[in-house]
Order: sequence, then C-alpha cells, then structure tokens
Amino acid sequence: MWRRRWPLRTRLALAVTAAVAFVALGMCTAAFLEGRAALYQQLDLSLTQAARLAAKQYGDSPPGTAAWDCRYLAAPACVQIVPVDPRKDPRGGENAYRMPVAPATRLVAARERAPFYTDIVVEGHPARMLTTDFLKDRALQVAVRSDSVETGIDRAARRLAVTAAGGVLLAALLGYWVARTGLAPVTRLTATAERIAATRDPRHRIELPAPGHGREDEITRLAGSFNTMLGELEQSVTAQRRLVADASHELRTPLTALRTNAELLARGDRLTAEQRERASLALGRQLREVTGLVNDLIELARDEEPQLLVEQVRLAPLVEYCVGAARAHWPGVAFRVRGPSGEEPVVVAGVPARLSRLLGNLLDNAAKFSPGGAEVEVGLAVRNGAAEVTVRDHGPGISEEDLPYVFDRFYRAGAARALPGSGLGLAMARQIARAHEAELVAEAAPGGGALFRLTFAARG
Repeated sequence: MWRRRWPLRTRLALAVTAAVAFVALGMCTAAFLEGRAALYQQLDLSLTQAARLAAKQYGDSPPGTAAWDCRYLAAPACVQIVPVDPRKDPRGGENAYRMPVAPATRLVAARERAPFYTDIVVEGHPARMLTTDFLKDRALQVAVRSDSVETGIDRAARRLAVTAAGGVLLAALLGYWVARTGLAPVTRLTATAERIAATRDPRHRIELPAPGHGREDEITRLAGSFNTMLGELEQSVTAQRRLVADASHELRTPLTALRTNAELLARGDRLTAEQRERASLALGRQLREVTGLVNDLIELARDEEPQLLVEQVRLAPLVEYCVGAARAHWPGVAFRVRGPSGEEPVVVAGVPARLSRLLGNLLDNAAKFSPGGAEVEVGLAVRNGAAEVTVRDHGPGISEEDLPYVFDRFYRAGAARALPGSGLGLAMARQIARAHEAELVAEAAPGGGALFRLTFAARG
C-alpha cells in the first residue's frame, strides 16, 4: 500500500534503476564466475601436465611421499603415491601421508572412480590437488599452491564490485533521467489540468512538438487526446454560455410583458371590463409562451435525448397523425401527403412521442412560412433501403447566408423575426433526429420555398 503513494516519477525511476542495476549486477556476476572458472581451468591444466611428468618420474617409487616441495610458492608440485590396498601403505598408515587420503582416493587407484580435483591446505597455504590413476594399482596425487589464483580471483572480485557499484549509480542517474524526460508531457498535462481546475478556463492547452520535429509516442498521443478533450470542453462551455445568454435575451421580452400585464391587472379597479379581459387574455398567452420556451430550453440544455423505450414505429400512420394535428393547429394552411409506392409498410426504430415532436416542429415551421393559399407538401419514401420524410413549404425559402445556421438555437433569419416563435423548434428537431441516428438537413426547394429532409439509417 505504501508504494502506491509514491509519485509516478519516483516509481518509474526506481523501476528503471532496478532493471539496469539487475542487468549490471548480473553481468558482473557472470564475468566473475567466468573468470574464476578460467583461472581454475588453467590451474587444473597445469596440474594434469604435472601429473603426467610425475607418473614418468616416480612410476616405480613406493607408496608415500615422492616429492614435497610445494610448500614454497615457486616450487614444483608435491607428489604423493597411494596404493589400492591400505595394507601397502608406509609405516604409520594414512597418517604417513602429507596430503589427505580419502576413501575416494582408493577408488581412483582401483580405477572405479574418475580422477578429481580437491582444494586443500598445505602448511597453512591454499593448494589445489589432482588425484588420478596414471599408475597401475596406485593413485597419483599432485598438488600445487593456488595463492596466485586466489589472489587473482580476489582482485577480480574487488574490481567487479566497484564496477557493479558504478553500474548501480549509473542506473540510478539513468532512471532519474528517463523518468524526468519520459514523463515530461505527463507533468505538463497534470499542470494544465490543475490550472484548469484552479481557473475553470478550458482554453489552456499542452504544448506539443511540431509535426515532423519529434517522435509521436504514446505520451505525445495522450497529450494530443487531452488537448482534443479540452477543445471539446471549451466548445461545450462556450455553447452553454451562449445558451444562457440567448435564453436570458429571449426571456427578457416576454417576462417584461408579463410583468406589465400583471401590474396592469393589479390596478383592475381603474380598468374597464373589456380592458381587464384583454389584459387577462394577453397574460395567459404570454404565460403559455414562456412555459413553452422554458420547456424547450430544458430539453435542449440536456443536449441529449432521454433513454426511453425504443420500438418499431410505422412511419405512414405517424406522419398522418402529425399532419392531422398540424391541420387543427393551422386551419388556414393546406397540407398534402404523398406516401411511398408499394404496399410494404415503412418501419423505423424510435420513440413515437419524440418522433411526433420532431415532425410537429417541422410542420409548424413550414406552416408558419406558408403564404395564404399555398400548400405544405409532406413526402414519405424509401430510397436505397432508408426511410425518408420530406417537408416542403412555398414560402420565402432560406437564403444561402442563413442556410448553415437554421438549426442553431435561437437563430432567427431576417424573414422570420416578425413571426412568432422562439427559434428553438428546428434545433430541437435536429437533436431528436440525431438521437434516432437520423440525418436532418435543410435545403432550398426547386421553384422557391424551403425543403427539410429527414433520412433514417438503412435497416440491416
């Protein structure tokens, strides 16, 4: 648990240090073992050669000590002959030998065991002894002092220990450098996040290397993704602030009218019955407008559709129902519906109430801009397996300058500013369309007027 409290940089530095130190120590250990083995191999080779010379020189000598000069550092090898039968040992038995005689020595003399090497002590000095079977029914033991080998091994061990310590120190420095360099983008990312949390300003960005001037590693991609997220957050915050500003602007006029009519009705004793009736009707109408505007704002402020029960909806009856409701609301406007060719019903996945709201907003918008005597044409068709609903009016149409903004919240084209409405209907229609994975576009209709095209995703 306590390790998890360490900063990421410290943990990474320790991990790199441990990895490099492990490799350095492993290499030094391997070098030490290899050098030690090489020195002993050279010593054993010299013992083998000395044993062959001794076999020729002392082949006819009786058991016992044939030569005893190895107590001196530069002296020749000590030679000792041991018979197979202990009864043939010199007077004194095994105590008569200067070098240790083990049961395995007799086995070598009987050629029941392979020759072997032993580390012994000769008069207080380290030595290396070879027990071999060069003689018939006798074992030949040859020993030389190994001080120089032991000294060389100790010297190599000290040097490798210093090298290993230097490697660990270098590993620590390398680990610190790797942690500091590798986590620099993460440090900048953390600083940017802390600065955003402190200032609540999502306009900050992490500095990234210019394209082509640095490697695009995982940390750089993480920083780029964080910058992208900050851009989306900035757009969201900007849209939220714009929504609040636009809503306050749009609500100012109806609220002022409401307050005026309320104050007027508060002095009802000074008004005639006709004036009170007119003020009451205006107050009710304005309350309904403000209520509708607030409800639309609540739905748009969520910026998402509620997760309601999705079902298979037949578009033709739904379009007929929405057109019937529009005819009742706009009695002075004619609506004409064109259905799809063929008898197969057009079915899409969606929420009927939300799709009704979408189509209702499109029909209300078309009726609002339709001149007297003109028709609103509603079409339902299937193109390449995708259901399509079109709503066309014969009004003034949409100018090229206004076309990119018709679905923005509170946007009112120049021709629509004198007409009733809040400018939220089309924005809500597009939001509902996107929630149903459908595409809603506006375009200029041939011959004048506006055409709204709602295309659902093709069924698999």
